[in-house]
Amino acid sequence: MNFTEFNFHPALLEGIEASNYEIATPVQEQVIPPILNGKDIIASAQTGTGKTAAFLLPIIHRLLSSEGSGNIRALIIVPTRELAIQIAQHLEGLSYFTNLSSLAVYGGSDAQNFVGEKKALQMGADIIVCTPGRFIAHLNMGYVAVKGLEFLVLDEADRMLDMGFQDDINRIIAALPVQRQTLLFSATMPPKIRNLAKSILKNPEEINIAISRPPEKIVQKAFVVFEDQKLPLVKYLLSKTTFKSALVFCSRKQHVKTLTRVLRNDGFKVEEMHSDLQQTQRENVISGFTSGRIPIMIATDILSRGIDIDTIDLVINYDVPRDGEDYVHRIGRTARAEADGMAFTFVGEKEQNSFAAIERLIGKEVEKAVIPQSLGPVPPYSPRGRSGSRSKPKSGKKFYKRPPGRR
Repeated sequence: MNFTEFNFHPALLEGIEASNYEIATPVQEQVIPPILNGKDIIASAQTGTGKTAAFLLPIIHRLLSSEGSGNIRALIIVPTRELAIQIAQHLEGLSYFTNLSSLAVYGGSDAQNFVGEKKALQMGADIIVCTPGRFIAHLNMGYVAVKGLEFLVLDEADRMLDMGFQDDINRIIAALPVQRQTLLFSATMPPKIRNLAKSILKNPEEINIAISRPPEKIVQKAFVVFEDQKLPLVKYLLSKTTFKSALVFCSRKQHVKTLTRVLRNDGFKVEEMHSDLQQTQRENVISGFTSGRIPIMIATDILSRGIDIDTIDLVINYDVPRDGEDYVHRIGRTARAEADGMAFTFVGEKEQNSFAAIERLIGKEVEKAVIPQSLGPVPPYSPRGRSGSRSKPKSGKKFYKRPPGRR
């Protein structure tokens, strides 16, 4: 379905064309019409399906098609400042040829930014993209103009609840007009999300696009290794694999720092992303990665959700994620839109049971790839619960026990 078939406002169509949008994704085809018709929705959408544009486009259209109230007209609540910044940038591109005003409101910025946020929230910007904590800080001061709010969007709702924002969300919703259109997006639909939906949505239309499985177009491979083989293996793969942008996930920020330092010393152009960085540092790193100036990013799970960069075609899990949902979100950073992508996971000896649980969740056995012979023998893949004895991989390469004395 072409975007011109939605009969969007001419100024919005200019922004769509400038953003090189042509054909709507399945989630956009299903989500846009009910939003245009004024329906509340609860949507479960796989990462990388284009859900941000699915709610931005109809909201922009409807705001352009009616008079402003002098208040905040649309409020988009997201779990992280990175996602707030990204949506705000996306919004700026789509609304470039309109007269709509918008602002991202998030923590970690300086006092001058807080003053600017206060002015926008007081005077009434058309669209505010915010994190819960920062918005609560302004809301508690009593000047936030929300009486004329028309749209409320909760994006990555499951993530927000996992991060402990339930009370903040309840506090924000209690301050908003009852008469509004509410849109809830979540990658998963656990009971707590269902309960939240029941309390804030009115006769919603339910749209289910996602399941907890990665897109088929992502080439998944697992490398079963000893822990001390991970570093030489990541160097080998980054040297021998063709990619535009690579994102390497580590479960601990100390691993991120160490890996970044070692790769830099070996001549790789790489940056790091973790919670110890200041907000300006994070923004600079993401800007460099998005533009292609930084080809390799080493990150914690701070980037596993909500970062939509089309050029990421390689994801490496240096550590096995803690659970299957994190795995799906991590490797979902690649193969965005219609692109292809590769996802490699390093499975250490103590991580085999966790990875086997991930395989059960996604409903498939991930191909066990062969490491270069120069890196030495590897352990067998024999997590608890797997039937049969230690077996040879499909490639026919033999698995070995750790040689005596190996550390």
